[in-house]
Amino acid sequence: MKMTLRHALMSGRIDRFAIALSGLCVAHCFVTAVVLGLLASAGGLFESPIFHEAGLVIAILLGAVALGHGAIVHGFMMPAAIGSLGLGVMAGALTMDHGAQESLYTLIGVGILALGHDLNHRAGR
Repeated sequence: MKMTLRHALMSGRIDRFAIALSGLCVAHCFVTAVVLGLLASAGGLFESPIFHEAGLVIAILLGAVALGHGAIVHGFMMPAAIGSLGLGVMAGALTMDHGAQESLYTLIGVGILALGHDLNHRAGR
């Protein structure tokens, strides 16, 4: 069966994918900060700013498509507003120096964004 973007949006698959991606982001932040942070040679690769910037671009694109579509279809702006707040916190974290504070704010932003996607998914049922 051919999956169309409309069908993926209507079935909530993009929201579920975005939530899973948020979980991967949490795992990445944890692994980078705790495990790979101890191994300076390997940690440097994943702490590259381009890695985080690319992740934020993907999160913004998924958020714009899934949360924006949800707001149009079910008419509730709250999931999109909460998701946008999470994206803003994540973007703000990019302006910080690498370290515990940046990781903490990124994790907070990812959690807020995942909440927005979850609310969007629930509203579309």
